[in-house]
Amino acid sequence: MSEPQEKLEGTPLIKPSSTEHPLYEQVVEACRSVYDPEIPVNIYDLGLIYTIEIDAENAVHITMTLTAPGCPVAGDMPGWLQEAVEPVAGVKQVDVDITWDPPWGMDMMSDEARLELGFM
Repeated sequence: MSEPQEKLEGTPLIKPSSTEHPLYEQVVEACRSVYDPEIPVNIYDLGLIYTIEIDAENAVHITMTLTAPGCPVAGDMPGWLQEAVEPVAGVKQVDVDITWDPPWGMDMMSDEARLELGFM
């Protein structure tokens, strides 16, 4: 787990994802197959996936958070995510880290998630 670190002014709170990598969209779709058991929305649209990094060897590193530190599936969800992404053709390995910095907020949800949950 990542510890909060002091940020330099102008530094993004969330590290950018490897959006230009050819596997990126497939990895995102795999992330969308994982649901928080307490909320009927996938974890990607909930905004729990902060960063998807894919290197030149197709190793995937995902940084995610949870809706709350006391989430009952905190120990399980990274494994669910790893199991969802590993079968993507071309992916060599998957590592998932949980961070609490920045803390998750409802403003991180996609419009689809807000609509599904009745916030729009």
